[in-house]
Parts: sequence; C-alpha cells; structure tokens
Amino acid sequence: MAEVYAGIIAGETGFNLKQVAATLSLLQEGATVPFIARYRKEVTGSLDEVAIATIRDRATQLEELDKRRESILKSLEEQGVLTPELKEKVENAETMSRLEDIYLPYKPKRRTKATIAREKGLEPLATLIFEQKEKNPQAAAEAFIDAEKGVASTEEALEGARHIIAEWVNENAEVRSKVRQLFLKEAIVRSRVITGKEEEGSKYRDYFDWEEPITKVPSHRMLAMRRGEKEMILMLDIAPDEVSAINLLDDQFVTASNAAAEQVKIAVRDAYKRLLKPSMETEVRLHTKKQADEEAIRVFADNLRELLLASPLGQKRVLALDPGFRTGCKLVCLDEQGKLLQNETIYPNEPQRKIGESAALLYELCEKWNIEAIAIGNGTASRETERFVRSLKLPNNPLVVMVNESGASIYSASDVAREEFPTQDITVRGAVSIGRRLMDPLAELVKIDAKSIGVGQYQHDVDQSQLKNSLDETVMSCVNRVGVELNTASKQLLTYVSGLGPQLAQNIIDFRNENGPFRDRDSLKKVPRLGAKAFEQAAGFLRIQNAKNPLDKSAVHPERYNIVSRMAADVNCTIDELMQNKEKRQAIDLKKYVSNEVGLPTLQDILSELEKPGRDPRKEYEAFSFADEVHEIDDLKVGMKLPGIVTNVTNFGAFVDIGVHQDGLVHISHLADRYVGNPADVVSVQQKVEVTVMEVDVARRRIALSMKKDPFGAAEPKEPRGKSDDSKKGGKRQEGGRPNKKEEEPQDMNAMLQSLKNKFRN
Repeated sequence: MAEVYAGIIAGETGFNLKQVAATLSLLQEGATVPFIARYRKEVTGSLDEVAIATIRDRATQLEELDKRRESILKSLEEQGVLTPELKEKVENAETMSRLEDIYLPYKPKRRTKATIAREKGLEPLATLIFEQKEKNPQAAAEAFIDAEKGVASTEEALEGARHIIAEWVNENAEVRSKVRQLFLKEAIVRSRVITGKEEEGSKYRDYFDWEEPITKVPSHRMLAMRRGEKEMILMLDIAPDEVSAINLLDDQFVTASNAAAEQVKIAVRDAYKRLLKPSMETEVRLHTKKQADEEAIRVFADNLRELLLASPLGQKRVLALDPGFRTGCKLVCLDEQGKLLQNETIYPNEPQRKIGESAALLYELCEKWNIEAIAIGNGTASRETERFVRSLKLPNNPLVVMVNESGASIYSASDVAREEFPTQDITVRGAVSIGRRLMDPLAELVKIDAKSIGVGQYQHDVDQSQLKNSLDETVMSCVNRVGVELNTASKQLLTYVSGLGPQLAQNIIDFRNENGPFRDRDSLKKVPRLGAKAFEQAAGFLRIQNAKNPLDKSAVHPERYNIVSRMAADVNCTIDELMQNKEKRQAIDLKKYVSNEVGLPTLQDILSELEKPGRDPRKEYEAFSFADEVHEIDDLKVGMKLPGIVTNVTNFGAFVDIGVHQDGLVHISHLADRYVGNPADVVSVQQKVEVTVMEVDVARRRIALSMKKDPFGAAEPKEPRGKSDDSKKGGKRQEGGRPNKKEEEPQDMNAMLQSLKNKFRN
C-alpha cells in the first residue's frame, strides 16, 4: 500500500517518487521528522521538515480513506447490494466526499418521508413520474389510492411519489458533486443578528448585517462569525443563489415538458430546500471551518516558532523582578545555569515607596552574586520598576531588559514548577521563570502549555487536538534545531528531543541524578528502556560540552564519528585539532568519503559542524529598551514614533508592545507602504520595530499604530477587503495585570484611521 500512496503523493506534490517512497519507509520505521530532515538527506533527496510532514500527513489521509473504503465495501456486501459496477466506483473514489456520495443511497438511515412513501407502495408511481413519459400523472396516481395503506387521495399519492424522487435527487452522487462545487465557488456567507441580542452581542455588531462571497472570507472572519453563532448572537447562512442551484438540478433531472415533468420540478425544489441545501451547507461549514482552523493553527505555529527561537542572553547571572505595586516586586537571583540563589521582596513603587531600602538591597545583591543582567517582567508596574532600576548605579553595570511574562503565572502554578520549587510560593516561581526566559526562551517556554503563551488567534475556537499536535510538532522542531545540553536539560526539554518522550526523558533525569553527569553520548545506552532505535533518533540532537570526545558537543551523529576520524587521520591531526584548524579542514576532499550510505549533503553538514561545533542557530541577543518618555497609555500622543516589539501576528495585522501595558495594533493596511497579503511576510513575533502612533482611545484602551514611512499622507495600499473590519473582543485582564492579546480585529479601525487622515489633511 505504501507504494500506491507514494505514487499518489508524488503526483500531487511534484516530489520525486523515490523521495516520497523513501520518506514513507523511514516514517514507518519510526523515524521522526527532525531526524529524517537532518540525518537522512541522501535517502530523501534533502527534503526539509515541511516536505516530510506534508508527505506524512497526506499518507495518513490516504490511509483513513482506505479504512473507510473497506468499511463501506463490507457494509455493501453484508446488505447484498455490492455489484461489480458499484465495487469499482467505491474502489476508484479519490476523496472522502466522493466515497460518501456513492455510499449514501445504501447507508442505513432513519425513517424518512421517502421510506414511508415506499411502505405505502408508491415507488412504482415515483418511477413512472420520474421517467416523464406519463402525460397524466393525476390519472396514474388514482391506481395507488389505498385507504388501508394510508393513501387517501391522488394528491397524497403524488406527494409520496415526489418524496421518493426528492430522495433520488439528493442521493445522486454526480449531482451532489456538482452542487458541492457550486456551494464552494459561489456560496454567499450571510450573518444576521438574532432579534433582541443587539446590546448583548455588541462586540459582533459588524456582523449584524453582513454578507461576503465564501471564496473571500478570511479565516479570522469566519471564526469570528462562527463564535457569534455559537454564543447565540448571530444567525449564519451559507448558500449560493437559490435560482442557480435549482436551475442546475432542473438541467439534470427535468427532461420533458409535460405534467409529469412539473411533478419532477416540484420534487427537485423540495429535494434542494429540504435535503441538499442543509446537507451541502453542513459540508461547506465543515470545509470552511477546517480551512479556518488550519490557517489559524498555522499562524499560531509560526508565531510560536519565532518566540521559541528568540535570541537567548545565554549563561549569565541574572536578577529577575516580577513587578507589583501594593504587594511589592518579587526578586530572585539566578546563577548561570538558572539555579535559584536567593529571593527577596522590594517595595520601590506606590504605595510603600521604600526607595532607599529597595535600592540598597538591589546594590547588595548585584554585588554579592555578581549580577550581569536584570530581567523585569512586563506586567503591572513594569515601567515604574524599570525606571527605578535604571536610575541606580549598580555594580557591574548590569544589562536591564524588559521580558514578556505571558504564561509565567501558568507555569508558577503548574506541577512542573511545584516539582522544581516545592518550598517556594508562586510569586518566586514566576520571577524565576521571567529570569530564565531571558537566559534561554526555548528551555523555559517548553515548560508552559503553548496555548497559554498568547501568540495566536481564535485558539479556543479551532480543533484542539489538531492545535496541540501542530504546536507540539513546532516545539519539537525548534528543540531539535537548537540542540539540548544533556547534563543540564529539564525533563520538559528532553521530552521534545527526537526519539525520546516523557518516559525516556524522566529515565534520563533519574539516571543523571543517580550516576552523575553523562561523560559521553554512548553512556545514553545505559539508560533504562533507551534502546538502539531511540539512541539513533536522539543522539545527534543531544550535546555534552565537556565530553572526552569533542564530537559529543556537536551535531555530528555518532554513526558518522568514523568518517571524522578518517578525515583527521588523512590530514595528520586529531579530531580536536581538525575542529580548531581552518587550514586542516580546507585540505579535506569530501568526495573521497562519499559512499552508498553517505553523500555530499551529509559530508557538507559534518564539515560545517566541525567549524562551529554545537553552534546555536538562534540570533545573538540584542538589547532593547522602550522610549523613556512613555510609560502609560496617557503618555501617548498622535504622531509619536516609538520603538516596540511585535508580540503577536494575526491575519489582520500585528500587535506591538510599546511599553504602556497595552499592546497597539498595526492594521494590515499599515504594515508597509505596499500591499501586504500576509502580515507574516512583513513582521514576526519578537521583532523589534519602529511604529507611529495613529490613534489613542484611552477609555477603551485601544491604540492604533502604523509602520508606514508616511502614515498620515501615503495612499492606502490596494487590497481586497470585506465591507468592514472585524469586531474586537472586550479587554479582559489576564495574569500579571496585562490585557489579553487581541484575537480579533478592532471593528472601527479603518474608520479610525480614515478620520485621523482627514483631520491631518485639513
């Protein structure tokens, strides 16, 4: 079956058949996507993770299709209706919808109007009328009047016959396919407010009287309308022009111009309104929901990847502050490995304002622990605390950094945090998370449920299983791309290493605790239940900095150590010297080491790794600070140009933190001076940007920003849009005192920007 799948996938994707077949074979053997992409390039023709995942996912779909095909064939055989012709149709069905259309007439169903009509003996009349040769169906119907069977009149007989015809129309596979395409191409999405729900559902007011072609509805708008429907604020209808749909059916089924044909027309209209339209609308709803889910999940995964791969400060001694007013600022000191050294509480802000005592303690701790950087959470009192810290002349002149604390409170109350710090309260745990997040965002963020990090759109509306799988895969990709230090990694970080998982990660931690640090990669084989396959998948992504073999700190896989040994011997040096001497590496002729198993792609990777063993692919850390003159939303003035950090990217724009406890929105129309179809093409999470303040609504805590060079004078970029923007969620408060990242587009953004432009032009 894998060969058949390989042929189908190769034809659909354009990948070479050999590449697809080899990839499927590796996946069936239990290889992970990161492992295949990194260490089996010769086998797959250097396919990347995206291509490998595409092949895997399509193979899963084809497998599900075949399972359903087998189930249907079995059902048809049990019913005794499986003819050679029907079997051929089932076996040749290429999509799930086509398969279900073929099976529909034979699918066990509840008692319908057509079933009741058949029980009354009206199927022969239905057949007679459907042939459209009978010129007087009224007269023909008289023969079917039977009081005992419940047919009291010719009209009742004709009505029953039409119910049977309507079912035939509905169950015609070819017609269903045509109507489905009509819905997918020409349906209009209509949204109306439920009478009396106008005030309760005010946040959906843009959808109170909305319509848009289905082909143009963006994913976030579809999810917004579906949410409004779920909350019983909106009524949603998805259908093409009814006349077009019925004309399509008439062309298919009305073959004459007589009284019988008129009966067929009535049946066709009944079939569409009562059976086909509801069925197709349900299918299209599922189809558009799936598309919207996939797009929303893609956006979330892309944002998460950028966040996880954010620049790490590295192994520095850090003092971390979780700011606050009344309860003070929780303070922790961490060593280079993130170990908690000391924790205190200071009160530099209102209402206590113990500035002198707080400054003295900070000075003492910075000197005592040789602090190199200070991390300040960006929640409540963050800017006030930052201003206080920056005003001090602390020992070693530590770097002061504002750190995004989204999810820190989730971590502090988690089982992971309780296991790490069983004797500390949640405020200490949260401060530790803030400090560690500065040192290594990836290592710390893997401890938090990705959905709690706040970098998506409509995350609670999409398929939760699909979302989890996608985010887990994204985390795994990032962890394996960066690599993991075996002797210091947490269980959570090890869990995402290729080939491991929670149980083996825990076994590694237990083995490390009992036997001390790993001396070499080969020692992994001594870990209980970590077999040869798991070792093969994981070893290349695990690093041991002080191992006897210098290759153990690199991404060179142990299965290729012998090649490096040969290289070193051929240029008369040790492996260590080869890694340090550029001239020695340049003297190596890679073609000499090509074999049936190892090709140039792997050899080039090895040579590159020898140059910078265990290199971190993440960018070097760059210090960032907000504008000194801006601390609260009241400090903002239209026209200000400010530095900011992108905190979330959605399909309708990007949210930017400018240091006022409320992220501003750069609408998609203001991301650049050119037309932008996809905001992710312009900005990414954690990117440092400069923005212009366009509008400030203090009462509703809304900030409109622009990244255009001339935001007040440049013409709007041309882009296809609906007739209004999306509604905005209420600004609920979340942990740390920060408002939630907005998942929906502010409903009056375009109007806000346009009125502002007019004001400036005047």
